[in-house]
Amino acid sequence: MTRARSHQRRFAALAFGLLALSVDVAGRSLTHRIDVGRHVATPSYGAAGYYPILLAAVKLGIALLLARLVWRFVRARAAERAGRRLLTRLGRQAGPTPSMRVELSCRLWLASFVLTATLYLVQTDAEQLSAGRWPLLGPWLHSSALPVFAVLSVLMALIWRAVADWLSEYEHYAQSLAARARRLAAVAPPPRSRLFESASAPRQLFGLAFESRPPPLRA
Repeated sequence: MTRARSHQRRFAALAFGLLALSVDVAGRSLTHRIDVGRHVATPSYGAAGYYPILLAAVKLGIALLLARLVWRFVRARAAERAGRRLLTRLGRQAGPTPSMRVELSCRLWLASFVLTATLYLVQTDAEQLSAGRWPLLGPWLHSSALPVFAVLSVLMALIWRAVADWLSEYEHYAQSLAARARRLAAVAPPPRSRLFESASAPRQLFGLAFESRPPPLRA
């Protein structure tokens, strides 16, 4: 169980980093389009040599992330349906499924903002350094990067918390439902067959013929 939780935490950290990298790509595009208070020229990142590799890595990572989310949902859905079918046979009812809640965590927003803004700063400084300039904090001070990433980080925190909490609660609900169904099935008495019931009550099967005498034999 401890190993499974550690494995789950590693995948969650990887997924969060991938989401931050996706927000960084979107934020860079918005930062170049929303030109507010910008005084230093920055080359277009779309013409950089690493951009196709970065774009391919982001798309591949998103595809793998979505595949893992779908796999977790399908597995939990299968466990829930099996538990519901077993409870229906036993004449029991299952509880309501968990609903998705939209909540904003300040700590999660701050982590998203720091991570995405830092990715943008490092990437832009690397571009400037290759061109013979290193403005250090210039991409933050002379562009709209910080406001853009502040807003995008709110959306990132909302989506991450809503999906992660709902999927975790749904998996726990499905596992609890299946375990409850198995416990009830283990203690439930076995069903009596109709053949046994009819054999144990011959009068119900033969009626008056059961109590009548047989005809006398011929001499």
